[in-house]
Parts: sequence; C-alpha cells; structure tokens
Amino acid sequence: MGVERQQGGADQRDLLDEALLAARRHGAPGEGGTGAGASEERQASAAGSQERALTWQLMEEVASSANLNQAYKRVKANDGAAGVDGMAVTELRAWIAGNRDVLIAALLDGSYQPRPVRGVEIPKPGGGMRQLGIPTVVDRLVQQAIAQVLEPRLDPSFSASSFGFRPGRSAQDALRQAREYVADGYDIVVDLDLEKFFDRVNHDILMARLARRIGDRRLLRIVRRFLEAGMMVDGVCRERYEGTPQGGPLSPLLANLLLDDLDRELERRGHRFCRYADDCNIFVRSMAAGERVMASVTAFLEGRLRLKVNRQKSAVAAVGERQFLGHRLGTGGRLGIGRKSLARVKDRLRAITRRNRGIPFARVIEEVNRFAPGWVTYYRHAQCQSTLSALDGWLRRKLRCLRLKHCKRPQTMIDFLRKHRVPEEAARKLASSGKGWWRLADSRPAKTAMTIAWFRASGLISLAAHHAALNLVGNRRDTWPVRPVV
Repeated sequence: MGVERQQGGADQRDLLDEALLAARRHGAPGEGGTGAGASEERQASAAGSQERALTWQLMEEVASSANLNQAYKRVKANDGAAGVDGMAVTELRAWIAGNRDVLIAALLDGSYQPRPVRGVEIPKPGGGMRQLGIPTVVDRLVQQAIAQVLEPRLDPSFSASSFGFRPGRSAQDALRQAREYVADGYDIVVDLDLEKFFDRVNHDILMARLARRIGDRRLLRIVRRFLEAGMMVDGVCRERYEGTPQGGPLSPLLANLLLDDLDRELERRGHRFCRYADDCNIFVRSMAAGERVMASVTAFLEGRLRLKVNRQKSAVAAVGERQFLGHRLGTGGRLGIGRKSLARVKDRLRAITRRNRGIPFARVIEEVNRFAPGWVTYYRHAQCQSTLSALDGWLRRKLRCLRLKHCKRPQTMIDFLRKHRVPEEAARKLASSGKGWWRLADSRPAKTAMTIAWFRASGLISLAAHHAALNLVGNRRDTWPVRPVV
C-alpha cells in the first residue's frame, strides 16, 4: 500500500510537471489588471515596498507541481461534498490527468475562471441559519494552492492577539490569553458580534488590503473572481457583490486579512483583546470604559471596514455573564463550561439517545463515546468536575430510559431487571407502572439494575473520569501555568 501511495505521488508529480513546463514554454503572460477591482489596482501601483516587489511572480509558485500536489493531498484529506458540477473528491485525480495543461496555463496567464459555489444553509448554534458556499472540487484545489502560497506571506504580519484559523494557534491559546487579562483585573468584557460577517465582507476593501502586500496581478484577478463567483441556490445562480462564503480553503485567510485592520486599531489604542475569526472580546476595567470602547470600535468597523455590528448580540458585561469560545470566564481567570455550550451538548446527546431510533443499545453507547470524550477534551482546562458529574448522571438516566423501552414487553422488562439483582416484586411493580419512561429511569429498581458499574461494563466512558484523566500529572497537553489569584 505504501508503494502504491508513493507511486501515485510520483505519477501526480509527472502529470503536473509536464503541464507546468509546457505552459512556461508557451510564455504564459504575467500581467493584467484585477478586472472590476480598480481601487486595488491603484493601491497596488502606489505601494512600492521591497517586500511587495518580491510578490510579482507568485503564480509560478501557485502553479508549481510541489504546491499543487500538496493542495491535492489537502483537498483529498478534507474530502467534503461536491460543488455545482457534482464532481466528487475521488474523481479529482482523473480530472487532473485529463486537464492538467489547461489548468496550469489558466493559472499562469491569470485567466482561470471559478464556477459558482453551491449554496447550503445549516443551523447556527444560537439560532438562525448560516450560509455556506461549497466550491467545486477543482476550485477547492486552486483555492488551497493559493492559500498555501499566501499564508506564509500574510500570517506572520497578523496580530499576536488573533488566534482563529492560523497555523500553530488554537482556541486554547486565545483562552489562555483571556484568562491572563481577567486575572490582571480586566474583568469587564466588550463582546463584539459581527452580523453575518462572512456574508458582508466588502470586496473592494478586501482586495485593497490584499493588493497592499501582493504584487502579482494574475493572482489578484483570480482571487477577485473567487469572491465574485455566483451562488447556486435551488437551481438559480445569484450574483454576489459582497461576502466571502464559508466553505472554501481561502475564506478564513481572507477574513483574517480584513480583520487585521481591526486588530491594528485595537493595538494602536492599547486595548487588551482576543480575536478568534469574527469573535472578538476586548477586556477593560470598568463598565464606563467598556461602553466607550463599544461605541468607538463599532464606529470603526461600520465606517472603515463597512461591517455591521449586531447590537442585540453584542454587549458590555462582567466576564462571567458572557461566553467566549464556549467557555465562561470566572473570578481570577478560572474557566468553566458556558451555559449555552452545556445546553447544546445536551441537545446532541438527546439526539443520540432518542428512544425511537430503533438501533441496538450497544450502538448508542458507541455513538455517545465517539462524540462525548472529544467534547470533554476541548474543555480540558475548565474547572468543571461537578458539572460533568451532573451531566454523567443525566446521560445515564437517558440511557436507562432507552434500555427499559428496548424491553418492549412487561415480561421482558421483568426478566431484565431480575437478571440484574432486582427483587421480583419490585421488578413487576416497575414493569406494570403507568409512569413515563423518564420517571421510571429514576426509580430504585432501574438504578439497581443499571448501576454506574453496569454502564462501565457496557463500555460507556464517564465524562468526569475522562476529564480527570486529561488533567493527571504527566498526561497533560498544553499545560498552563497556575497564576496566583492575589
């Protein structure tokens, strides 16, 4: 299998190398404007820094065999749904074999034309719907190739207080910094919510920011076309004049590029803040200061970047009243699980343990185990043992409901209870009860038959025990130093 993989990689390199050399022999042009982006053209011509001058020939790097092969591997590993053309990721290699010359030539002369994205709406955790735009597999390949070239040039200049979708940074890093601010006495938070951020990105402003740093007009042209590619919804292609829909590999990097202006403005003012993608928290010492910051930053976002602040969801409040990346910050920077996060995990577990699913009990346990430990791992730095113990008890009760209903007949339930040391009279009383399943699951006979040890033997992973194991000395990843409260 390893030999086949190596052979496949060699074949792919040959395919792309031949096409790249052929395109270069034909002298693919390297000039041209960005089409509709006249403003970024003027910005590009005005910026004559040495750093930008090194980026005039980036499309050669984008179209290189090494870069395209790496992009192919990433697209293949990420898999994902098909775009408007219906092509699956598994079909991409064959497509490259038949279209490599055309693809590389179109990249090198800047004429590559993306297809419309497929519009899909998914529920948002806090209510409402989130619009996704799924590019075709070929467009994802090109976006990934561009992102791999742009990221090393753009990311190092981003703010140290920006954490979302950046290499070597994570939500845990953002939480660590937020904890330090709160421990230092900055316990009032300005919680900014950008309304439909990815749908409202102004194309001209974004392209102007990109043209400040990138001189290759071919690349700018293609990025502009990706931004302006239509969205196919219910068979109708809608034109797009703003936004960079979530779903493509390039979207997070472009979002960070635009919001870097916000980061620099906050740094210029000396604010302490953490930003994870479009989720930004600014930490201050008083409510009055928070109100002033909220007003001035809102004016900056709406005036300079033409983004809209959701005033209903944004707020100035004590840190304990808000939620940041699913966590609740408490006194001294202590972390807990946010109330909304706890409600969402219960909804997910309810869906898994629904009594009308008609699947074996053992499979339900497997599905819980596939989801819950990973969720707990995300909260490994939170002080939440009591919360997780209560959640364990709630989950066991849900599973007792399910197991009792699986018995279907009173006699089957009696036999199950008797098998697990429940006296016959108590078993018959429970089986003939007219109470609901939730109440029956909390009865003494049900608890006697399905103890914590019984669930452990059935393979159920305890959430509290898993969290404790993650925090054992010698078993910690990203261990944080303990800071004194006083």
